[in-house]
Amino acid sequence: MAEERLDSFPKLLRRNARRFGERPASREKEYGIWQTWTWKEVEDEISALAAGLRKLGLTRGDRLAIVGENRPHLYWSMVAAHYLGAVPVPVYQDSVAEEMQYVLDHAEVKFAVVADQEQVDKLLSIKDRVPSLQEIVYDEERGLRNYDHAHLHPLKEVQAAGRASEADRAALEDEVAKGSGSDICVILYTSGTTGRPKGVILSNDNVLTTAEASAAFDQLKETDETLAYLPMAWVGDFIFSMGQAYVCGFCVSCPESPETMMSDLKEIGPTFFFAPPRIFETLLTTVMIRMEDAGKLKYRLFHYFINLAKRVGGDILDGKPVSPLDRILYRLGELLVYGPLKNTLGMSRVRVGYTAGEAIGPEIFQFYRSLGINLKQLYGQTEASVFITQQPDGEVRADTVGVPSPGVEVKIDESGEVLYRSPGVFIEYYKNAEATNETKTPEGWVHTGDAGFFEEATGHLRIIDRAKDVGKLNDGSLFAPKYVENKLKFFPNILEAVAFGHERDYVTAFINIDLSAVGSWAERNNVSYASYQELAQHPKVYEMIQDHVEEANRSIAEEPMLAGCQIKRFLVLHKELDADDGELTRTRKVRRRIISERYEPLVKALYDGSDSVFAETEVTYEDGRKGKISATLKIRDAKTYPAGGESKAA
Repeated sequence: MAEERLDSFPKLLRRNARRFGERPASREKEYGIWQTWTWKEVEDEISALAAGLRKLGLTRGDRLAIVGENRPHLYWSMVAAHYLGAVPVPVYQDSVAEEMQYVLDHAEVKFAVVADQEQVDKLLSIKDRVPSLQEIVYDEERGLRNYDHAHLHPLKEVQAAGRASEADRAALEDEVAKGSGSDICVILYTSGTTGRPKGVILSNDNVLTTAEASAAFDQLKETDETLAYLPMAWVGDFIFSMGQAYVCGFCVSCPESPETMMSDLKEIGPTFFFAPPRIFETLLTTVMIRMEDAGKLKYRLFHYFINLAKRVGGDILDGKPVSPLDRILYRLGELLVYGPLKNTLGMSRVRVGYTAGEAIGPEIFQFYRSLGINLKQLYGQTEASVFITQQPDGEVRADTVGVPSPGVEVKIDESGEVLYRSPGVFIEYYKNAEATNETKTPEGWVHTGDAGFFEEATGHLRIIDRAKDVGKLNDGSLFAPKYVENKLKFFPNILEAVAFGHERDYVTAFINIDLSAVGSWAERNNVSYASYQELAQHPKVYEMIQDHVEEANRSIAEEPMLAGCQIKRFLVLHKELDADDGELTRTRKVRRRIISERYEPLVKALYDGSDSVFAETEVTYEDGRKGKISATLKIRDAKTYPAGGESKAA
């Protein structure tokens, strides 16, 4: 008898229930207590939910929206949809109602499974503008007792109805058998830096083939465990917390809330962990702030062993030669500093760690690796089912993104753009044939939109910037704004940066301070402030940011091809750039055109010699109200450096 092809999530779930039945599959922290479900229990929960959704009217081909923070029941809802041949459409939980309306209407969503009252209220407010939306199922019942329940259903009751219906449970067998690798697995909406989000259609084969190959690359197993805390609508979370988890059979844990994520991370101690650079930067900033307040002996001990780790820790991790004395000292450091520090960070058990999305500061990257944490960079896209390149063990560096992932072909075209093709390449953009044809060639190559090159000596890929963003200064020098912004964001005090310079005489920048890092600095240095706006414009903060800008310039000057990208003038914005104001995407990518238009007077002032500029900006508060904030922003000149030379005044 031929073995069943495991080409869908329900089939993998059934295999996992048989093979790993009593092993943990899902965890959730609720009211301070971790709740655990085994693979057998998860199969029962999902099949009951699938039968209940079928009873409500969900059928093959229907779209099911998923909205909320990371919760086992929301992940299970996606697999329940697969049981019936329906298509999950995860939506960013922090989207405002109007953003959700576009996605739900465009995807023609029929059902929605949401976390709580907040998300129910958003959907009810737009329901009359989304004619396809019929039924809403909710997980958390608090606050919803007195709502009209004609088309509103508690998830537990849907499951109970599914368990009670023999006909619906029996029908699941036929539905699962109909499923195949070519079926649509998920529609994921891109963050939309230049316009409306596009719905990326990925098949079961796209997701599961990629998940299997990438998991094998780093030898992920059923004994691994990860923490699911990043948006469920982001492709990375879908691959890590769904694809790889089901392929390998490992456990996915959900934190109690975004606010408790760091402490929950410490309690779970995952073996497999992904975080964008900002998370790693925040963790390190927290540690360094605490060490500033430590006693003299503890302070000296910490820095002695950290300096030792920076010198030899990476070599030890990579299996390179290290002197016996340094090995002994490093082991002592493990007992006194590295071990307790990794425990504090929640990374004592991390066997494989990943970061992606933006470039991570080399010093930050090497810091974690020096502690013995196997942190790597990967390069990917939604359209690739995440993985384009990965870093093999022993070949991990901060300035490259590794070699092509298993099964992936990568090439650089004449313009310097990176192209790839692989089993993970998306089917198409939903209802957008024009964009599909612009992105994917008839031969299956996908335009990444990124400029990069392969190192001849190592075969590793290096990414310079978004191809469409790479421009030139008036003197012909290359201008790569993302490269400049990442140099600035390497500093913990800088949360966000936006660089300008294309077809101009020199480069300038907007800067957002990191309120937690700079606030802590202000407290230690007796700098008083009453608001973000006041702290951002404080003279001492400007001096500190200027030091960072000039240090970034010094680093940029070391790259001859990009030395012209040094920042000549900058200002510190009076507000944080915000996705609710349309300035960032939900994954915190800069919307350059919107920022350039919205802050046009500020950009003009950076180039007309002004030493200050008045700014009045509309903001959106958490409850949806609009308001305005205003301030007079100082503009500073910064030192620039010739390639390899001494500084010169701006």
